[in-house]
Amino acid sequence: MLEGVLLLLPLAVSFCYLEWNCISSFAIASASAFITGILLTLANPRNKVIFAREGFSIVTFAWILHSLIGAVPFVLSGEIPNYADAFFETVSGFTTTGASILENVEAMSKGLLFWRSFTHWIGGMGILVLIMAIIPADSGRSIHIMRAEMPGPVVGKLVPKISDTAKILYLIYLVLTVVEMVFLLAGGMPVFDSVVYALGTAGTGGYGIKADSVGGYSPYLQWVIAIFMVIFGINFNLFYLALLKRFKAAVKNTELWLYLGIIFVSTAIITASIYPVYGNFGESVRQSFFQVTSVISTTGYSTADFNLWPQLSRSVLFLLLFIGGCAGSTAGGLKMSRVLILFKSIQNDFRRLLHPRSVAAVRIDGKAVDDETLKRVSTYFAFYMFLNFAVFFLISFEPFDFETNLTAAISCVNNVGPGLGAVGPAGSYAGYSDFSTVVLSFAMLLGRLEIFPVLLAFNPKNWVSKHNVSAK
Repeated sequence: MLEGVLLLLPLAVSFCYLEWNCISSFAIASASAFITGILLTLANPRNKVIFAREGFSIVTFAWILHSLIGAVPFVLSGEIPNYADAFFETVSGFTTTGASILENVEAMSKGLLFWRSFTHWIGGMGILVLIMAIIPADSGRSIHIMRAEMPGPVVGKLVPKISDTAKILYLIYLVLTVVEMVFLLAGGMPVFDSVVYALGTAGTGGYGIKADSVGGYSPYLQWVIAIFMVIFGINFNLFYLALLKRFKAAVKNTELWLYLGIIFVSTAIITASIYPVYGNFGESVRQSFFQVTSVISTTGYSTADFNLWPQLSRSVLFLLLFIGGCAGSTAGGLKMSRVLILFKSIQNDFRRLLHPRSVAAVRIDGKAVDDETLKRVSTYFAFYMFLNFAVFFLISFEPFDFETNLTAAISCVNNVGPGLGAVGPAGSYAGYSDFSTVVLSFAMLLGRLEIFPVLLAFNPKNWVSKHNVSAK
């Protein structure tokens, strides 16, 4: 039902631009969402307590259903007539991936362009987190929904009530989006463009409305978008600490410094690599910084076709495809916190090999990481690598080169968007078959929901009620 309300916004945009075909498409989609929601509310389960299992299932099927309905306007308007392609475009929007099958984005209507970018903003913080922020229904176990939907190895509450935590997160999210919009308007960007690019940056999604993404805008506007891509890749808990004037705790965050450090080093390497291409230091820094922040925050905007850059630059960007932003941000990828925990675990294991009797805990920001979290991170990393290779194998029959298929798989799993080769900044995913399009769509869902919620939701063992399990 909430999606039915949200679909009225792009309908209003279509009305402003007198796009009658889109108005009817959004109206039908909105009505479909409302009717589906009403039918679902007729169900009255005997047990309404949400445990981890229910949380995983609710999040997984809510995201799939939202994507199925969200694809309807694309099909009905005739602008993406193939439903598999429309589903891919919508999933890419909600998961903030930004991978697109469109070859001529500038030919699209304003209403659908707005809807594409708006799905980034909705999915960035989480569809159900938004519902929890709006509807103050805190059963005490809604944390299971937030843990299933929010990225990162550990998800906790900012305040005692989970609904209040959701409100705080969305308020910070909204304020930062509006601030970016103001900066873009101040730089002379048109109102519609400012709204769309602010929504896309906030959700770290990357759907552009120009064929050259952000390349045609002024250096000032490119710097604004690049800086906000960095900001939205930071853990939102740190912004809350800053609001509470706990600056010391926010500034001493190890994950934050690792994130900023990787951005700095990557930018420096690529700047040195592409300087001969541009012959201008300032231009090289701007192009390098923009592409690095776009990839590491998994946003996917571009100001240049990095397919044409030297191999060293492309190799650095390829490695950044895996890493992603900080936990608790709108960015995708493996997450900085997991990279940090994995590195510290390896370091700890080497120490134990040299000193078998030593007992040393893995510590992040002075706090010991419990064994359960360490095990969960290791297990997630194993599943994560398997998923990347599995998706690559499933689409390997496509008539593209090795580089294209590999980076397409990695980019979709990590919710980045552009890859290398035919799916680079100047390309699209239009050449993939319906089968591969569906595979890549579910790869994006698995990546955004961090694998386990989707796998557990589709596990038949979890479909049996707890009462029946205990009886058996």
